[in-house]
Amino acid sequence: MLYTALIFGLISSLHCVGMCGPIALMLPVDQNNEAKRVLQTLTYHLGKLVSYGSLGLLFGILGKGFFFAGMQQQLSIAVGVIMILIAIVPEKEFAKYNFSKPVYKVITKVKSSLGQQFKKKSFSSFFTIGLLNGFLPCGMVYVALFGALAMNSIDLGILYMILFGIGTIPLMSLVTYISNAFSTSFRSKIQKVIPFIAVCIGVLFIMRGLGLSIPYISPSTMDLFVQQEANCH
Repeated sequence: MLYTALIFGLISSLHCVGMCGPIALMLPVDQNNEAKRVLQTLTYHLGKLVSYGSLGLLFGILGKGFFFAGMQQQLSIAVGVIMILIAIVPEKEFAKYNFSKPVYKVITKVKSSLGQQFKKKSFSSFFTIGLLNGFLPCGMVYVALFGALAMNSIDLGILYMILFGIGTIPLMSLVTYISNAFSTSFRSKIQKVIPFIAVCIGVLFIMRGLGLSIPYISPSTMDLFVQQEANCH
């Protein structure tokens, strides 16, 4: 199921262009030195990968707890259902419930620190911008985190989120070079495709939990158990 992380990262990067694109456009990259510009952009992405990996670590620990509780299949089904709900329920419905209210002060501090880093041009500031950006609330990251949770393994949870982050790099890097690469109408059309991709990934997780004896997609209950045991050793 690790491949779903990379696929979802590639697809969700189209969503990121609208949400995180302004941050990428504001990066104080060196416009006169191409090599330095590339290194600065990669340093920014490295910061994001570290934040995604850290989140994957936390959700991997939770997922491993579910595995030891013998709930790996139920968790996979639940994660698939949640992914589908996030994809089909309009964002305005979720907006009615302020899920981030308990950590609102933390998010405010992150945004404040992010703004301060834009005033600097050191490689450490690019890394910090990427690191802080990765911790900002994002619906696509939430979906990926549920995928990391369903991995039932700390290592795979981390890897799932890193692969998701790698999937976002190509398009987000392009944004720093071509600010008008994608028109508003084009992005709007792509945004309509993203929920279908999320639903497909959700269905894959549900099938995985059902243990339908389909190789690589829905292994049997025994095969899944053996696979998870191997991941833990």
